[in-house]
Parts: sequence; C-alpha cells; structure tokens
Amino acid sequence: MANQSEVIFRFLAEPTDVNFGGKVHGGVVMKWIDQAGYACAAGWSGAYCVTVSVAGVRFHRPILVGQIVEVSAKIAHTGKTSMQIFIQVRCGDPQKQHMVETNHCIISFIAMDQAGYPIPVSKFVAQTPEQKALEQYAIKMKDIAIQTESLLQATFDQDE
Repeated sequence: MANQSEVIFRFLAEPTDVNFGGKVHGGVVMKWIDQAGYACAAGWSGAYCVTVSVAGVRFHRPILVGQIVEVSAKIAHTGKTSMQIFIQVRCGDPQKQHMVETNHCIISFIAMDQAGYPIPVSKFVAQTPEQKALEQYAIKMKDIAIQTESLLQATFDQDE
C-alpha cells in the first residue's frame, strides 16, 4: 500500500456529530480531516505518522445531519520526512449528485519509526497542472506555518 497518494472517505453526517446550533461541529470536521490526512500520509510513507500542523482552515458552509460527506486527502508536497496533504471536505444530499465544498486545508505529517524518530519518505513528484498548483500552495502554507511559529517565539522572547 506504500506510495498511495490519495484517499477519499465517504459517509453520512450523523446526529451525534452536531453542535448546539444543529450543524456538524467544527471539531468533528477537524477530526475527519486528521483521520483522512493520516490515512493518506501512512499510505504514502508506509509508516506511522504524526500530525505537525494544519494550515489555512476556513469553514465556508455548514454540514447538516443526513448529508453525505466526502473528505479527500491527497499528497501535495513531500520534504525529507514530512508530507503536506491537501484536504478538501465536501457535502451534499445523498440522493443527488451535487456536492459543495465546505472547507479545505493543508495538513502536515511526519513519518516516524517505532522509537518515535522521523524517517525519510518517498519524494512526491507533481506531474499534472493541478498537482503542480497544489504543490506550490502547500509549500507556501508550510512557509506560513513556519513564519507563524517564529512570530510567536519572537513575541515571547520580547517579553523576557
């Protein structure tokens, strides 16, 4: 199963997934994102993986109970030990073919050995125009995540 570059989960949103407003809770959606991202990262690397960061999450529309939910995860970029995965969440009426995007993001994982140390992953080579565009997006989001962490550290360093 190693080097599987895409995973798609499909299921129905259930009553246990909703918040007090009657919509699927954002935390539940984040769990789905992490699960699909993990399945994709593990499928690509053939190893146990841990989440490093999630970048660019924005919720565009709610998911309702009974809607079909599709969470797609695809490798967008790889580093030496890391994988940036593009996640797209879509939903729709299960009786119709029309699905709409609810949100998307880039989630980063690192492959680990049994002792918890990072291990190398296979290089992903973008070939299609869509893959190349997603790779550029993933690289920019990775850079933003690094800059954000540096900004936080600099903020705390100023206070000392």
